[in-house]
Amino acid sequence: MRAIRLVGSVILKAMTDDISTSPAEPLTGPADSLTGPADSLTGPADSRTGPALSPGTGLAPQDGLVPPPPWLQRWEIVAVFAVSLGASGLYALVSLIGSLTAKQSLSKQTANLNGSLAPGRPLLDLVMQLLNITLSLAPVLLVFYLLARSGERPSSIGVDAKEPGRDLARGAVLAALIGGSGLGLYLIAYHLGVELNVVPESLPDVWWRFPVLILSAAQNATVEEVIVVGYLLSRLDLLGVRPSRAIALSALIRGSYHLYQGVGAFLGNAVMGLVFGYLYRRWGRVMPLLIAHFLIDAVTFVGYALLAGHVSFLPKP
Repeated sequence: MRAIRLVGSVILKAMTDDISTSPAEPLTGPADSLTGPADSLTGPADSRTGPALSPGTGLAPQDGLVPPPPWLQRWEIVAVFAVSLGASGLYALVSLIGSLTAKQSLSKQTANLNGSLAPGRPLLDLVMQLLNITLSLAPVLLVFYLLARSGERPSSIGVDAKEPGRDLARGAVLAALIGGSGLGLYLIAYHLGVELNVVPESLPDVWWRFPVLILSAAQNATVEEVIVVGYLLSRLDLLGVRPSRAIALSALIRGSYHLYQGVGAFLGNAVMGLVFGYLYRRWGRVMPLLIAHFLIDAVTFVGYALLAGHVSFLPKP
């Protein structure tokens, strides 16, 4: 997730540069083919040469939209991941290589998930923490924009508040199962020496410490579940990719951007990705997965802040 914070701030600039440098070309053919004779515009909708446009959007209704060609859909997926979790995966891989080639063993090295950005300057630290969290959500904004361009809404991937009770119940049960098994797997991997000492937080002991940890957990959950589950699997559906292969790819990507924590984190998150991908196919909703991920991270961050140094089973920071 750390690489997202490095690339999130350039997304809007990249989008505006693309708009300003692209030549103005007609999208569907010559201008006269778009509207037909002037007198056809005032007649009934079925006399027009194309589907009726939605008022105020310039887009045809969802059932009348023609999907972009497959090559353009693939390019869109690559572009989204190049400025989000794909970049995180590359950074994580290089970081793991650096850790493996270091003189110290993996268990003697540290991966800090939430650290101070301005040590000794609490107010500036708070501003930078909030800025990083906000900018890290930019890829989600990009995904929602691309969905809108396709005539879809976030609810098309199950990001809405239509089923709050069911989503919360499913998320809580899933968090308990995944979170508990994940902690056990991490401790085993750490003591086997194939995992770094993961420090969930090392923020200063100030009033905003726990609110920032909660916001960080929400940001992680939103970015990962919206992009690597809802967006990716829905786009692979349009490309006709077999569901099992799509879920496997999603799980592989999820594991890749946790490689900086060690091999155990890669395997554990890949398994989590398989479970989340299967449940998304079954439920058709991102929200339960987002809630589960948020609860796992929030309990991990806050729990570590409260228990580190006070219980023997947690590695010392």
